[in-house]
Amino acid sequence: MISKPIPASSFYHTCRYICQKPGAEVLSTEGVRGHNYKVMAEDFIRQQQLRPDKGKACFHSILSFHPSEKPSNEMMTEIARKYLERLGIVNTQFAIVRHTDRAHPHLHIVANMVDNKGQAISDSWIGLRGKKVAQALTQEYNLVPAIRKDLALTHTEAMTELEASKYKVYQAISENLPRCKTMDDLEKRLASQGIEIQYKYKGQTQEKQGISFKMGNACFKGSEIDRKYSFGGLQKALDQQLHRKHKMSGDSQIEDESSSHFKKQRKAIPKTHETPLAPQAPHQDVAKGQGLLNLIDILMRPEEEQESLPYELTQEAEVKRVRRKQHRPRR
Repeated sequence: MISKPIPASSFYHTCRYICQKPGAEVLSTEGVRGHNYKVMAEDFIRQQQLRPDKGKACFHSILSFHPSEKPSNEMMTEIARKYLERLGIVNTQFAIVRHTDRAHPHLHIVANMVDNKGQAISDSWIGLRGKKVAQALTQEYNLVPAIRKDLALTHTEAMTELEASKYKVYQAISENLPRCKTMDDLEKRLASQGIEIQYKYKGQTQEKQGISFKMGNACFKGSEIDRKYSFGGLQKALDQQLHRKHKMSGDSQIEDESSSHFKKQRKAIPKTHETPLAPQAPHQDVAKGQGLLNLIDILMRPEEEQESLPYELTQEAEVKRVRRKQHRPRR
């Protein structure tokens, strides 16, 4: 399940959108009338006026389920109520409306951020908190987690032309990005598929700070395609790919160098031959002089070779030393 808060500044336009959509079904309301979007908006606005200085009083969010899931109206209503409660949006008006214009089940939630007592409800970090609440509810109801866009289950024929173009751009970026080392590589690959990259520059400089993708007459910001496909997100992904490749090749080189160095060290260690200890006679049968000679003989013998090398001489220790040396900052 996915939580997606939508910026909204007008109860009237929001209520008209969620109620007038073909196939829309009002599942539940609290404190507002649900039979007509106009009176619903009037009820929301009347309570909003209890706190006229509250700038963003209209909360609008979408909860989307996986296309393979078929949640009942009762289940969707229960999840939506828990979603609001865990966000702290309580003791206030709300409306829950189900839409059927997409292949995946989803519902719209509109709530008043001015509660029934005229107190403002906090909306700080509402997007992040909504995402975490949705993840918790997904586990609680054994729903399909929203790990990534599943393009195989996305029915583009049910979308508008603009939305279908956006998904095609998303698919093209997803397929080509792992094969690219630089933004120029990505630009060339997308151009071969009819997608043009456009950059936004900082002021009058050549410093890039934004990116858009144009396909036909449609143009989308990178963050509109997906949050991870903003200019900063793409740069981060390319840097991580390059770092992983360098790390893999670097680790292989370190292993080879340390293994060679370790073998040289092993050859330099002199081999010792174990000499069995002579059995000692009982104390009462051994003279004092003979006992002293035996003791000196034992002390002068070379140490026995250990079954295993000390940790400092192991290959693992050598690899760690080489890595520390390579990553040590130069002064």
